Amino acid sequence: MKVKFILPALTEAKSPFFRPIKYSLFPPLGLATLAAFLADDDDAEIVDDHVERLTTDDRPDLVVIQVYITNAYRAYALADHYRAKGCHVALGGLHVTSLPDEAAAHADTIFLGPGEQTFPEFLTDFRNKNPKPRYVSLKGRTIANIPPIRRDLIKRERYLVPNSIVVTRGCPQHCDFCYKDAFFEGGRGFYTQQVDQALAEIERLPGRHLYFLDDHLLGNRRFARALFDGMKGMGRLFQGAATVDSVLRGDLVERAAEAGLRSLFVGFETFSPENLTACNKKQNLARDYEAVAKRLSDLGIMINGSFVFGMDNDGPDVFERTVDWAVKNGITTATFHIQTPYPGTRLYQQMKAAGRLTTDNWDLYDTRHVVYRPKSMDAQALKEGYDRAYRDFYNWRTIAQGAMSHETLKHRLKHFGYAVGWKKFEPLWDAVIRLRRLHMMTPLLEGVLSKVTAQGPGKTDKAVLRAGAFDFESSN
Repeated sequence: MKVKFILPALTEAKSPFFRPIKYSLFPPLGLATLAAFLADDDDAEIVDDHVERLTTDDRPDLVVIQVYITNAYRAYALADHYRAKGCHVALGGLHVTSLPDEAAAHADTIFLGPGEQTFPEFLTDFRNKNPKPRYVSLKGRTIANIPPIRRDLIKRERYLVPNSIVVTRGCPQHCDFCYKDAFFEGGRGFYTQQVDQALAEIERLPGRHLYFLDDHLLGNRRFARALFDGMKGMGRLFQGAATVDSVLRGDLVERAAEAGLRSLFVGFETFSPENLTACNKKQNLARDYEAVAKRLSDLGIMINGSFVFGMDNDGPDVFERTVDWAVKNGITTATFHIQTPYPGTRLYQQMKAAGRLTTDNWDLYDTRHVVYRPKSMDAQALKEGYDRAYRDFYNWRTIAQGAMSHETLKHRLKHFGYAVGWKKFEPLWDAVIRLRRLHMMTPLLEGVLSKVTAQGPGKTDKAVLRAGAFDFESSN
C-alpha cells in the first residue's frame, strides 16, 4: 500500500525556499507517529510542504493530510485534488476536530482528536475495504506503548531543529483561549509516555541538543521527575515549555536544570487578574511573575515569555507595560500574540454569541491579525500596539538592557547573543533558505544552531508548534 502523509504549508508558494525560516524549524512528528502504525511492506513518505516542493502528479492509495487553521484552505485544495484522482483522503488535526463538518466536505475520512488510538483501527478498516467516514478519539487514550515514531521518514537535513521530541500529550490546564482543549475533549486531557520509552526515544536522537515540543513538560510531576533523573547522565541540553505555577512549585525546575534544561517557554500571557479570571487561566492567579523570572535566571535558564494582547481588560497602555516588564526581568525572547478566538474554544463560542467576530477567513487567525472587536481599544490600536511591542522589545537598546539585568557575565552574553543572533539576523537565515543553500550548509548550521538553540526560545516567534499525532498547530 502506498501512503502519502502531507503537512501543507500556510500559503501556496512556488518554492518552499521562499518561506520564512520559522517554518523550517521542526519536522512533522505527528505524521511520523501515525506512520509508525503502518505495516513493514507499506510504502510511505512524509512531505512537509514548508521545506520541500510538493508534487501532486502521483496517485497513492491513501493520502493523510494534517490540518491546522492557517493551512486549512491549502489542505482542502490538496484533499480535493487527490480525491478527484480516486485516492482515499483522510484529514485530521486541530482544525478538523474543531470544525468537523467543514473538513468532512473535503475528505473520505476524518479523525477527531489525537490519532494514536483511532488510526490503527482505520488502517484495519481500510485494508478490509470498509473505512468509516469519521473516527473519534474518546476514552482510553494512551501513548504508553505506541511504536517508535518513523524518524527514517523525516528529512533531518531540511530542518534547523531536527532533534525535536514529544513525550506527553495535551495540558492539565483548560484556558478558554487554548486551541488544544477541544482536541483533547471527551477523553484524557493530559497523559504521558512511559519513562523508559521516553528515554529510549531520546537515545535514538544524535547529537547533544533536544527540543521538547510538549505543551507542558512539567505537567505530570512524577513523570517529569523520573524523566529528568533518567536524563542526568546523558549529557543533553534541552528546551521545553511549562506554566508559571509549575516553575514556582517544589524543586522540579531545579531537577530539570540538572538534567540539562537551558531554555523554557513560559505562558505569562497577561498581568491582569481580571483577564486571568475571565480566560480561566487560574494557574497564573496570585503568582509572582518576577519570582518566576528570577528563579529561572538564577538557574541559568533562558526564558521565552508568551504574552497575549487584546483581552477585555487590556487598555492602550498594555503594550508598553508588558515590554518594560519583560526587559526589566531579563526575558530573553518574547512571543507576543493578538488574542485569537480559535474555533472549538470557549473564547470563540463567547465571541460568536456576543457578535464580536469580524471574519471567518481562517488565514487571518494567526495571532497577528485582529479578527474580533476588542473591548477596551479599537482594532487598529491593538494591531499597531502589537507591532510596536515587537519593535520595542527587539531593538538594540532593549536587548542590551535585558542582557544587563542578569547577574552573571555568562548569562548576559547568552542573552545578548541569542536575541541578536535570532532576531537581528533572521533576514540572513531567511536568505539562506531562499538561496536553496540550507541543504548544503546543514553541517555549518547545525554547529551554529546547536549552540544557539540550546539557549534559545521555548517556542518560535509567533508560532505555536505542537507535535502530537495530528496535532501540529502553526499560528504564524
